Amino acid sequence: MKITDVKTAATRGHGMHLWVRIETDSPFTGIGECVHGGAQAIAIIQNLRQRLIGRDPFAIDAIFEEMRRRHVFDGGSAGALITALTGIELALWDLKGKALSVPVYELLGGKFREKIRVYADCEVNPGMDFGTVRHAVDSVLEKGFTAFKIDVDGGEYKNKDRFNWTTSEFEHERMVRLIEMACTAAGPEIGVAADVHTRLDVPSAIRLARDCEQFHLLWLEEPVPPENIDAMREVKRSTSTPICCGENLYLRHGFRELIEKQAADIIMPDIPKCGGLSECRKIANLAELYYIPLAPHNVSSPIGTMASCHVCATVPNFLIIEFHWTQRDYWTTIIQEKRDIIQDGYIALTDRPGIGVELDESVARQHQFPGTTWFE
Repeated sequence: MKITDVKTAATRGHGMHLWVRIETDSPFTGIGECVHGGAQAIAIIQNLRQRLIGRDPFAIDAIFEEMRRRHVFDGGSAGALITALTGIELALWDLKGKALSVPVYELLGGKFREKIRVYADCEVNPGMDFGTVRHAVDSVLEKGFTAFKIDVDGGEYKNKDRFNWTTSEFEHERMVRLIEMACTAAGPEIGVAADVHTRLDVPSAIRLARDCEQFHLLWLEEPVPPENIDAMREVKRSTSTPICCGENLYLRHGFRELIEKQAADIIMPDIPKCGGLSECRKIANLAELYYIPLAPHNVSSPIGTMASCHVCATVPNFLIIEFHWTQRDYWTTIIQEKRDIIQDGYIALTDRPGIGVELDESVARQHQFPGTTWFE
């Protein structure tokens, strides 16, 4: 079997969702998805296409690493290049699973678990009163989720300098109050995580984390920017509130120092962005050496989400994965199966070959990203 073509399409979702289709000289094709690569990732895939045609699609790791090393001077350690390669990698795994009539998790070593726990990114934001918070939380819990995440840094702050990461008394108290309302609305049996989106300095992050200890959060997410590992470690060491980060890191090389310095309690690679299935298993295995759980960031459609679940099923240190489509009505209809892959807060792994779900192009194309082509 040889690769005969590599094509892309893009839809609107959480930003741009980039689809990669691998075609072969057999009846089998593979579909992959990647996020946060933008138009740059499309151009990169078009550039790589000629080097992929004629290759054995089963040589997934070799193809990925060869392409990465060939472009090491073009950004081969992070960013759009890695995200573009990730979309290709997911499509190759889907293709290989279909050709061998096995689900991807079998190719990755088999399952540790039958179903994958999911948390919802809840529409709770600063400025809401308790009644509004409770309504948002109830809408998530009614769907069967046992955990959710809120954004505590959004909205317009009084006298806020958007380049200054030190929180005022008003800002700090507003964040703490929002977390308190969410935890009260949820009750003690539900996990609550709080996202700060990297927008604090170290003293502000430590103060917030310490004041959150009373709420027993699942985690406080990215309290400071990710590029300074020592700063993140300073926050982590100053509090019993678990610190989670990693959605903006790439490859195991990007996670190595974070894990070795034990600068976070939980890591959250975005699997359809930072290197793909094989690479994220390696990241998870590295984290396992330090007893650090894996809780993948995830803004993908059901295809990228299900692909991520194959990794989550095959590593022992998986904790929970994100669902970020609560406000999009085409979550179910964008796949041919026309069913919600999430049932009562979990995603069950099936024995379907490949990733296990297929893109419905007639629906997806209704949300085509402006200025892009469709599998041409």
